[in-house]
Amino acid sequence: MRIEDSQAFGESKRVKFERHIEIDCPNQSTVDLLSAATRLPKAAIKQAMTKGAVWLSRGSATQRIRRADKALRAGDQLHIYYDEQVLQQQPAEAILIADEGDYSIWHKPYGMLSQGSKWGDHCTINRWVEKGLQPQRPAFVTHRLDRAATGLMVIAHRKKVAAYFAEQFRLRKVGKNYQAVVHGRFPDAKTIDTPVGQKPALSHASRISYDAGTDESLLEVVIETGRKHQIRRHLAEAGFPVVGDRLFGITADQTGRDLCLSSCHLSFLAPHDGMRKTYTLPQELRPLFPCPAHTAPS
Repeated sequence: MRIEDSQAFGESKRVKFERHIEIDCPNQSTVDLLSAATRLPKAAIKQAMTKGAVWLSRGSATQRIRRADKALRAGDQLHIYYDEQVLQQQPAEAILIADEGDYSIWHKPYGMLSQGSKWGDHCTINRWVEKGLQPQRPAFVTHRLDRAATGLMVIAHRKKVAAYFAEQFRLRKVGKNYQAVVHGRFPDAKTIDTPVGQKPALSHASRISYDAGTDESLLEVVIETGRKHQIRRHLAEAGFPVVGDRLFGITADQTGRDLCLSSCHLSFLAPHDGMRKTYTLPQELRPLFPCPAHTAPS
């Protein structure tokens, strides 16, 4: 057994390290090997495996392993990416909107991730779906929402269906409508075409309502491109940052609210019969407007 070590400690002295173990003898216990290499209790190793922090390289393939009794072969390589802070995070609760068999529609809550990292995947929506949807099925993310954004997401349960949706999103054949609460009185309608990351980006925003007491507007936003943070960037650059946006918003924002941006409407042709399917986020899951705690008295 050969161990490669990489270790780091943040300002809070939290435990964060990675280990890479070459397997030279078959039929060794995964948990025993990792516990000896890291000096972590076996219970902590099993928890890290369950939460997606342990990987196995075999030949040209590397994938997560979760089973404590996974059989090892000579020539395998084990990897553990242990970040105490990541592993202690608790996933928020996603809500099933519709189960269509080969795919399902979910409400992704604030803080839930669209994609995991080598340090774990237990706070991702696909892992939540894999563990919670009955009957259990594989879960493939077909598009993404920012960690701070909420709303509708399509999760595929077969690779062929995942590829279909990925192509539909790439070709911009999926209708996507968002709602956002922004600071200021937004115009009746505005199209924003500022490039994002040096790539063309196009957003259409229209005002649904305005609250003078908070000086905030509720918008409907339709995007024709899907650049990273596109809506947040475009609205902030236009002078109307999204309420609760701690990345592109107002530094002195004292609202204390989470990001008020949600994917509220999805429309596409179903993968099997080509019928138009439309899904709408229930009102109670959309950004609250106006916020009662900030509404001016009448």
